[in-house]
Amino acid sequence: MFPFGFFHCFLLSCAIIPQAVLSKGQLKTLNEDTWSDMLTGEWMVEFYAPWCPACQQLQPLWKEFGEWSDDLGIKVGSVDVTLNPGLSGRFMIAALPTIFHVKDGEFRQYRGARDKDSFISFIEEKKWINIDPVPSWKSPQSYQMSTVSAFFRLSMLLRSTHNTLIQDYGIPYWGSYIIFGLLTILIGAFLGLLVVCIIDFFCPSRTSYQPLQRNANSDDAAVGKKDESEGEYEGEDVIKEDIGDAEVRRRKEPKSPK
Repeated sequence: MFPFGFFHCFLLSCAIIPQAVLSKGQLKTLNEDTWSDMLTGEWMVEFYAPWCPACQQLQPLWKEFGEWSDDLGIKVGSVDVTLNPGLSGRFMIAALPTIFHVKDGEFRQYRGARDKDSFISFIEEKKWINIDPVPSWKSPQSYQMSTVSAFFRLSMLLRSTHNTLIQDYGIPYWGSYIIFGLLTILIGAFLGLLVVCIIDFFCPSRTSYQPLQRNANSDDAAVGKKDESEGEYEGEDVIKEDIGDAEVRRRKEPKSPK
């Protein structure tokens, strides 16, 4: 018979060793709430969709690569873009699958061969150093890409609402479009009114009627000038009248015989 202590150690080893093997190098699933974890340390992250044939072929290889994460001193993650549309916009995913290498907040897109050995050599030989990082304005953590991410989430929300109106409530397509059109007009009118109120509050109109201030000197000067101008014109009228009267008298006078 085996000693009880040996048998006890054997049972503990059978329970602990497989658990340690299973916990080594696990593939991490990231989403809208946990994507910022990749900003710390070194990561290799795959963006995929379940319906994508190329993604389906890569999945088993990516899982094998994930098992080497502890040995390589990195973390390996994956993002399902169908469940996280905001991350699709934040990282500007234009093709699937897309793989990013992340090192202390610097993002580089991996464009090499898609097999386990190529992934391992990419990390061990530090091939990512030869790849230019994503520009700061296009970085997933920038304000610009955060705005793009918000618009992507909004578009998916509108699409989900459209499908709910059609499938659950039986509203026809044109009815759903009318509802969205009316909501767009109402929201636009409300935002326009809000902007006008804000502008009027912070930049009030300064137009006001101010009484005309006059002083005695200016009034006298204005009156004198007016009198002079009137006198000038009146004089001209008198002269013209005198000339006219003289002409009339000259015509009326009888001509002296020659």
